[in-house]
Amino acid sequence: MERSLELANMTRVQEFILLGLSMRQGTRDTLFVIFLTLYLLTLLENTLIVYLICSHRELRKPMYFFLGNLSCLEMCYVSVTMPTLLVGLWTGPYYVPFTACMTQLFFFISLICTECTLLSSMAYDRYVAICCPLHYPLLMRPHVCLGLALSSWLGALVVSVIKTACIASLSYCGPNVINHFFCDVSPLLNLSCTHVALTELVDFLSAIVILWGSLAVAIASYVAIARAVLRMPSAAARRKAFSTCASHLVVVGIFYSATIFIYARPSRMEDMNLSKMLSVIYTVVTPMCNPIIYCLRNKEVQAAFRRTLHGS
Repeated sequence: MERSLELANMTRVQEFILLGLSMRQGTRDTLFVIFLTLYLLTLLENTLIVYLICSHRELRKPMYFFLGNLSCLEMCYVSVTMPTLLVGLWTGPYYVPFTACMTQLFFFISLICTECTLLSSMAYDRYVAICCPLHYPLLMRPHVCLGLALSSWLGALVVSVIKTACIASLSYCGPNVINHFFCDVSPLLNLSCTHVALTELVDFLSAIVILWGSLAVAIASYVAIARAVLRMPSAAARRKAFSTCASHLVVVGIFYSATIFIYARPSRMEDMNLSKMLSVIYTVVTPMCNPIIYCLRNKEVQAAFRRTLHGS
């Protein structure tokens, strides 16, 4: 009881200090130009994809429906983390109000969970298209696609509400310095002055279900696709299919490897420098690469883009 009263009387942290990606002035200037370019390029790529999918009838298929969702997600995703990264590179360490930090955490958790489930839905869509082509119109009819997309977005919101509420309810009595470029789970747990075992358990279990669950669906889908491709009689068709699947697997592999290493662990990550480097992979690199891998290499998308340029 006395311990509870002591904690209640502690001054609650009202703001955090984000140290950012780098503390060196010369390095920050160079990184600012690089990351600003990558941010604008990511927004341009994904905006173009959404426009092409919405404006061309031939792209109104289940595969492009999910790709459109992924592009909308990537624009939101980078816009949650990149502004704080860029501000930190421009100004150095800076103050972030407690409510702003928790708001950023809420949107980040929601969007990263949505991306996991969307990637697994896209892998399942390719599995049905290649392995069950005769049943594809039935299994991936519009209501099914809409249901998969909505469950990804809404399910992630529910998970984010629970995880953010758990983290926001902890006591932060100081220090208030976050060695990161955005408000992430592990840096905040490291600053808490109360017992965090329950919050860590909630974070770990949700990561296991969402990250490992969606990864299992994606792997199972691509394994089934690989087996189907190996049975194709045409060598050219096999090479084309393997080329497409290999590029998809590279992006999926990089994204899941980094996120699982950071989030699907029973205790919070304490090496924040390593965490920052890995965070760059799934907050900057994959959002920029996804449009190129999934869409801009696609012949139908390229044809739609050429028609748009020629005004037809």
